[in-house]
Amino acid sequence: MRASILACLGVVIAVLAAAGCAPQPAGRIGGDGPAISGLAAIPPMGWNSWNTFGCGVTEQIVRAQADALVSSGLRDVGYKYVIVDDCWAAPQRDAAGRLQADPVRFPSGMAALGTYLHDRGLLFGVYSGARDKTCTQFQGRYPGATGSGGHESVDAQTFARWGVDYLKYDWCSSDASHDDQVSAFTAMRDALRETARRIVFAINPNSGVAGSVPGAEFDWGGTATTTRVTNDIAPAWSTTGGPSGSQGIVNIIDAAGPLTSRVKPGSFIDPDMLVAGSGSLTPAQQRTQLSMWSMMAAPLIMGNDLTTMSQDTRELLRNATVINVDQDSRVVAGAMVDDDPEVWSRAIGDKGLVISLTNRADHPRTLSVPLGSVGLVGDASVTGVDAWTGRSYTAQHGELSVPVGVHDTVMLEIR
Repeated sequence: MRASILACLGVVIAVLAAAGCAPQPAGRIGGDGPAISGLAAIPPMGWNSWNTFGCGVTEQIVRAQADALVSSGLRDVGYKYVIVDDCWAAPQRDAAGRLQADPVRFPSGMAALGTYLHDRGLLFGVYSGARDKTCTQFQGRYPGATGSGGHESVDAQTFARWGVDYLKYDWCSSDASHDDQVSAFTAMRDALRETARRIVFAINPNSGVAGSVPGAEFDWGGTATTTRVTNDIAPAWSTTGGPSGSQGIVNIIDAAGPLTSRVKPGSFIDPDMLVAGSGSLTPAQQRTQLSMWSMMAAPLIMGNDLTTMSQDTRELLRNATVINVDQDSRVVAGAMVDDDPEVWSRAIGDKGLVISLTNRADHPRTLSVPLGSVGLVGDASVTGVDAWTGRSYTAQHGELSVPVGVHDTVMLEIR
């Protein structure tokens, strides 16, 4: 009898796998608690150098971006982390085996840069790789082999001594061994814990891994503060490269949406950086990205040039209502309503509710959500106020209906 049951289960599993519905590994890697204790429960906000400057990043560039972060008012609405991505390090470690800054592009050193940021009320982030090389070194685009693999303890102590508040940590290898990834990311997490400094640990298990997105396949919530669950974002509405290539805004929403239940205080899924002010995105598409990242309680990390951004981009990124949703102290991510990718809801505060309606079509439409589908009494007097325009919409006949422009999102606070 037991053999028959096992045989039947084997058939069921085989059928599910063939249909693309293979059972996912259970459990939260690293345990139920946050990876790094003592950090804020809400998702981090800030700016990262990579999308605009890549390997051309310099000390002068980072200082100018930090100054713009302050003068634009973006720091004061929550964007505080300034993250120096790949290519900041000298190609070789020093005689004691420690990382050191490139002496030409970062002549003052990383500790001095950290002081510059802290003096302006900002927080300091750096980048490293989980293997022997960083991603640009792995790809042959930058000299040396200065990844933190095998150097976790000394590098964590170095980062802490420099005053680092955020570590972006990429996998950077074609080795897709799950055990190797768990070992590498856990080693750095433990090394950061040992420093006693509260450092956000942001991992990307997907870099260099072809045909797989380990960040989505496994829940890394006990190992890292934030976990990339997609490949790199492109400043586009949609792309055709699939999960292994760069993904547009709508592709990333679809990939990250089923994973929002992983979000907990101090533990977030990361759908990659904000691309507002980049590429040829329309204002509507940029509003959709910021809206949906906020619905997912995702990190809000800008990647544009803050010194040249337009007034429209600055105002979009400073929208207080949208930011307040992202940073809500309840830290419960939203989810689709009735399996509709265009309609999401998110609980906020003690009894609050936010509903987003996204028009994915290439023409304006009216989108609706039944009140009963979001837990509201069907005949209740319900009004939604759009976070972007301040316009109010009142439910009629048990539904909230709103006009939505092409690729735009209406984000309604329910009152």
